[in-house]
Amino acid sequence: MEGRQKLGLLGLCGGLLLTSVIFYQSASAESLPEWIKNTALWYGQGSISETEFLNAIKFLIENDLIDLEENETDLAVTENLSARVIIPNGNFDIANTGFYIPLNLEVDLGTTVEWVNDDSVPHTIQSQNSQGDIIGLFNSAPLLTGDSFEYTFDESGVYNYFCSLHPWRIGIVTVR
Repeated sequence: MEGRQKLGLLGLCGGLLLTSVIFYQSASAESLPEWIKNTALWYGQGSISETEFLNAIKFLIENDLIDLEENETDLAVTENLSARVIIPNGNFDIANTGFYIPLNLEVDLGTTVEWVNDDSVPHTIQSQNSQGDIIGLFNSAPLLTGDSFEYTFDESGVYNYFCSLHPWRIGIVTVR
């Protein structure tokens, strides 16, 4: 196999979400050839292009090195049902424009949302009702810098939250 094809082949391990990938041999890390691991690394570092990555996947499919199957069970398992809200540095300062990123997160039903504190001070995530009162739906302990909090949304709706330590910081999760 030519070096360029080998380079592109490992894009598969770079994280493209396929419905279901079944390798004809064991997919443990020990059984992956070293060139595949290197190609994934190069793709992650930006050393190979997205086109090379996609061509690698095409090569794998066309040469029956992987088989794609699609059914309801596989789709439910492989969909990316997670999202992230960042509490940016400076969020504590009332004069700062460092709101939650994103301010209104829109997700699908069943999504697990993770709030990550990138600020230099603790924050909380407190669910609110439409009157602004704290409710017991999802409420975190104080999150230190680097800490995170997760909640899975199992019902559609608009969910308001705020930081009880910095109540001027509010956010919304909209579940479709």
